[in-house]
Amino acid sequence: MSRAEGCKGPAEAEEGQCDSGIDSLRSLPAAAPREEPRGSGKEALEAEERVDSSYGSASLTEPLPGLAPPPSPPDKRGALHGLSHQQLEALAYISEDGDTLVHLAIIHCHPMVAVCIAHLPREVLEIQNDLFQTPLHLAVYLEQPSVVQALMHKGVNLVLQDRNGNTPLHLACEQQSLPCAQQLLQEPAPGQCSQDLQLQNWQGLTCLHISTLKGNLQLMTLLLRSGADINVQEGTSGKTPLHLAVECHNREAVQFLLRKGAYVDAQMYNGCTPLHLAVGRKDAAVAAILSHSGADTLLRNMEDETAQDLADGNDDLLALLPFDDLKISGKPVVCSE
Repeated sequence: MSRAEGCKGPAEAEEGQCDSGIDSLRSLPAAAPREEPRGSGKEALEAEERVDSSYGSASLTEPLPGLAPPPSPPDKRGALHGLSHQQLEALAYISEDGDTLVHLAIIHCHPMVAVCIAHLPREVLEIQNDLFQTPLHLAVYLEQPSVVQALMHKGVNLVLQDRNGNTPLHLACEQQSLPCAQQLLQEPAPGQCSQDLQLQNWQGLTCLHISTLKGNLQLMTLLLRSGADINVQEGTSGKTPLHLAVECHNREAVQFLLRKGAYVDAQMYNGCTPLHLAVGRKDAAVAAILSHSGADTLLRNMEDETAQDLADGNDDLLALLPFDDLKISGKPVVCSE
């Protein structure tokens, strides 16, 4: 039974790349050490692969262990100054999955978590668990805008990435949570780093790529107003949002992006334009939109193919494309019925 069951359906943890620089509470002096998996063979493998925290976790299956001895006195802890002995003990707790009490409170949808966040030091609120999820990641995934707002007011780091390379804003776009995205794109708090809208996850996708794949025009509009690059290329094959909209056969998204100024002849790493993709997928409706928007039908990809070459005898597509060997005054003649 998953820990997030009371708030949201369970989500399977995917294998991904882990790359993060974090200030974990485990690095604070006198914080409770966590026991690493021991043994070898099957036992070590099972311990290493255990990922029942965070997104897919909803109830503690074991009693909480005794809290560790309190950290060093508050007057030596900078941001922790002023916290009581009992509070410091609570902050020192980290579960076997790397979750702090803040992570667990968000997972369990505790009604007072937003109030408690206001009294916690920022470094505690930026701790990442074993899946590299911060409390902000979990608040977005579980669609808790009030918690997102409280964390934003504390000035937490907005660009920490989880084990899949997703920032909280990537997750908001994946979840299509407009309220959370709006909170995340507000003016940053003093001293808080701003959103990096060109940051890619481990699949090479920016937030605008994800929103385009979801076909969510509201999120796409919000991201573009916030400064997202409409022609940004994803990291694996160089597709722009327009390429992705064409691949999804989403005419509305294609028209939206073109109206917003997307470059109609943007080329992927292999030289393919959105028109190449539309013709290759035999999507005459999208090909017509691109053609009427001024797409260059004579551009060649790395295979030395034009969009006409890919039409492959399809009359509907050929009717949209000019023949490159028939020109009048240097201009191609469009084949029409």
